[in-house]
Amino acid sequence: MLRGLALFGILAVNLITEFRVSIFEQFLPSSGTQSALDDAVSTILKIAVQSKAFALFSLLFGVGLAIQFDRLNPARRTILLVRRLAALLAIGLVHLFLIWNGDILTEYAVAGFVVLPLLFGPRWLLAAGGLFFLGIYLVVPLPSQIVSLPDVDTLIEHVAEARRIYGAGGFWQILAFRIHEVPSIFPLHAFVFPRTISLFLFGAFVWRTGILREATNNRGLLLGTAIIGIVAGLGLTLAADGYVLSGWLTLRRTLFLTRDLAPVLLAFGYAAAAIDLMSVSLGRKMLGWAAPVGRMAFTNYLVQSIVLGWLFYGYGFGLFGRLGAAAALLMAALLYAAQAMLSAWLLRHYWYGPIEWLWRALMYGHAPPMRRKS
Repeated sequence: MLRGLALFGILAVNLITEFRVSIFEQFLPSSGTQSALDDAVSTILKIAVQSKAFALFSLLFGVGLAIQFDRLNPARRTILLVRRLAALLAIGLVHLFLIWNGDILTEYAVAGFVVLPLLFGPRWLLAAGGLFFLGIYLVVPLPSQIVSLPDVDTLIEHVAEARRIYGAGGFWQILAFRIHEVPSIFPLHAFVFPRTISLFLFGAFVWRTGILREATNNRGLLLGTAIIGIVAGLGLTLAADGYVLSGWLTLRRTLFLTRDLAPVLLAFGYAAAAIDLMSVSLGRKMLGWAAPVGRMAFTNYLVQSIVLGWLFYGYGFGLFGRLGAAAALLMAALLYAAQAMLSAWLLRHYWYGPIEWLWRALMYGHAPPMRRKS
């Protein structure tokens, strides 16, 4: 259920910041041409969802990796998980180059290979590793020294070219430009890569504490984590954006520390709040509809890329650069609702979504049964 909810946040952010316009437009000064409603939608998403949904999804991926590791036969789990991550990497590379270059699957696969050896260690090692990589993400500006974004003039030129090609180009022209963009997007992945590893490790640590398996017995801890994570995370986000404490944030590094830490805190806060709610029957009734979306998250993520590419790129409806943030959010809600209904229908008749089935087949080396008998 939680993974299904996080997927909507990812869809909304991807659609508004990367399919609707160039991914680099968010790094340029605002043109001031948006309507008040579009400004409000963009601001709310930036404060409450942008990068937070991805952090939450990373945390959940770590939980899933630990569950796989702990439940697999110790004699085979290493080779099976290596196959699983290798399959994810292969699918991610196809998605990255042929469908959409905002892909996160490739980064997740590489981060998974880094985390996998640590899963053999004790629980404290996962927590220590999570803190270590979080410290690299927050304190050490290593990725920005290795790779950096182009200068503003180059970004302006690139955004204009992206608007022309994505909005009106044919399939092969868009494919060539998408591949050409990949090196420019790499710094964005390099910057968040330590955070991704950290959240994978924290997710594995949380799973092994047993809190998730005994949520009803840990509601006080979950509620406290939710309050602290959400209040502190939103507070730091508002501070970094100058809404509060702007005079206190005088040091440039303090500003970046504040902005970078906020998504991690909010990921824990959102997760704890949802799990606490879902530990009671009323919460499960309220949020149960999201479970099929989460069980088919891999399939739904790829379908979103295909559908949005068809809607926004020149080989489809060519909406690139022509849609406001509010209209795009409505489009995200409609697409997500359709996926929720389709996921529920499919999982009544089949054990897995199609990509989940493929992933499982590549992992185990044989095709699992797909259709339910009754």
